[in-house]
Amino acid sequence: MEGQLRVGVTTFQGDVEEHLLATREAMRRLGVRGEVVTVKLPEEIGSVDAIIIPGGESTVMSRLAQRTKSLDVIRRRVFEGLPVLGTCAGLIFLASRVYDRVVGETRQPILGVLDITVERNSYGRQRDSFEVQIPIPALNRDSFRAVFIRAPSIVEVGTGVEVLATYAERAVAVRQGSVLGTTFHPELSGDTAFHEVLVTEAVKYSKR
Repeated sequence: MEGQLRVGVTTFQGDVEEHLLATREAMRRLGVRGEVVTVKLPEEIGSVDAIIIPGGESTVMSRLAQRTKSLDVIRRRVFEGLPVLGTCAGLIFLASRVYDRVVGETRQPILGVLDITVERNSYGRQRDSFEVQIPIPALNRDSFRAVFIRAPSIVEVGTGVEVLATYAERAVAVRQGSVLGTTFHPELSGDTAFHEVLVTEAVKYSKR
């Protein structure tokens, strides 16, 4: 695979460095030339061929994106076909509908680019974080190390959404076109499968 690529990792919050490293490794494995950069401002987001939205605190992340005027730019670009990977809070940010297990409806700013309903804090708080091996047949993984940290869960998916993986009878990884989302942290798994899918989609997008 060939290509000159530019992938951005948003710096609103979350495991930025881990995503930078995982994406660079994915590009190396796929033989893709390019760079992985941090982005936050609208003009930075406008210059990339794919974007990653890490975990963190989803309400804070949403408000920062709104304050920097990046929220609308991300939404517009994703609707135009920009590949995106959202992990944990990043998945919440992508969702069409969000509520909290404890407080109910959140009314937080979200992108609404992924047709799913997400429940925040499904497994409890920080102390309830855990790891588990799950199969992801769509990515040719019989066992993938899924790290759940104050994780949400996907309680409903739209008809155009493909469920890539489940845990405890709920979807934990989904795909809708070039939009990917996980409730866990693939950047902490030691496996670049999700980042490789994103890079592959970004190569296609860059050639449009």
